[in-house]
Amino acid sequence: MMTRVWDRFLTAQDKAHLAQRHGDRRIGFGKRPAILNIDIYRGAFGDENLPLLDGIKQWPGYCGPAAWNTIPHVQALMREARAAGVPVCHATGLLDEDSGIPGWSQAIHAGSPRRIDLSDPAARKRFARRYDIIDEVAPQEGDVVVRKTAPSAFWGTPLVAELIRLGVDTLLVTGESTSGCVRATVVDAASHRFRVQVVEECVFDRHEACHAINLFDMHQKYADVISIDAATDYLRSLGSNDMPAMALRSR
Repeated sequence: MMTRVWDRFLTAQDKAHLAQRHGDRRIGFGKRPAILNIDIYRGAFGDENLPLLDGIKQWPGYCGPAAWNTIPHVQALMREARAAGVPVCHATGLLDEDSGIPGWSQAIHAGSPRRIDLSDPAARKRFARRYDIIDEVAPQEGDVVVRKTAPSAFWGTPLVAELIRLGVDTLLVTGESTSGCVRATVVDAASHRFRVQVVEECVFDRHEACHAINLFDMHQKYADVISIDAATDYLRSLGSNDMPAMALRSR
């Protein structure tokens, strides 16, 4: 049996229960996919690949090498998607400084001290860039970009309407954090009846145990957790006759 990232965190009872389950519970792929990149922004990556405990001194939301290790895999996924005419979507945060709308974290922690000293000009500049999608996976012309004020990319955004317009039935999900915004988005996507595929090498979290157990939980309930190889093989298998959404993508 294939070893999964979550196996070492499961108890003996967990494993015994799984051994008694029957049947293939995989969700599988549909015919009209889209890539959905969640919060691949500067606040999670910082400006350089540092150890986690060093990076958080300047970027409180920094996720360390776990974030940087995903970049080549997300790039490969996007490259195959674009070659196949598959839509690429990005979700990032909505700046409360521009919108006047505090994000969910600021709203529920109102009155708590900020984790960044905004009296420091350098810190203030970093803070202003926190939701900038990193250059390595920057949106291209024709990509879908939504800005959110909640963990889920679907909450309060036009994402589901655009996916319906594009005829999408399958989402290949990347980004961060596995235990937070990725999970919230996956649950909402499943609730909207999309076939959800979480690409394991393309998602990350600053906490290893949270990453593994949330992958396990999503795989049990809401999504298939698949490898980058499985995802790229799927995208390469798509012929133009199988992708009527491709024509809809043009603007």
